[in-house]
Amino acid sequence: MSAPDAEGHPKRVTRRFPLFTRDTARPEGGGRAAPGDAPAPARQWPILLVLSVVAVGLLVTAFDAFRLGMLLAGSALLVGAVLRWVLPGVGMLAVRSRFTDIVTYGALGLAIVLLALMAQPKPLLEIPFLKDTLHFTLTN
Repeated sequence: MSAPDAEGHPKRVTRRFPLFTRDTARPEGGGRAAPGDAPAPARQWPILLVLSVVAVGLLVTAFDAFRLGMLLAGSALLVGAVLRWVLPGVGMLAVRSRFTDIVTYGALGLAIVLLALMAQPKPLLEIPFLKDTLHFTLTN
C-alpha cells in the first residue's frame, strides 16, 4: 500500500506515462564513464575521444588532405558507435537510446568513410550503381 495523499486517500500506483512530463529521462548508459571523484575530462573521456579525432580529421582536411581527414572523422564516429555498444556508461556520448545512438553513429560514420574512399581524383573504392546514379541525376 502506498502513502496517502493530502486528503488522506491512498495514492494509486500506475505504470502509465503521465499526461504532462516535468523532466527528461537520462539516456540509457548516460552515466559517468569514470567514478564521480575523477576530474571532469576523465568522466567524459568517450565523447572527448570522438570529438578530438573528428577535430583532428577536420584540421587535416583544412590542410588539403581531404581523403585522410574525412577517413579520420568517419572512423571517429564508428569508434563512437563501438564505444556506445560496448561500454555500460559513456557519459555525454549517450544522446538517445543505445540502439538509436549505435545506428546513428554507425550509419553516419560508414557514409563518411565510404564517400571519402570514393572521392575523386583516383577513388580507392568504386561502386558502379552509385556512379550511374550520379551520372543519371546530373545529366537529366
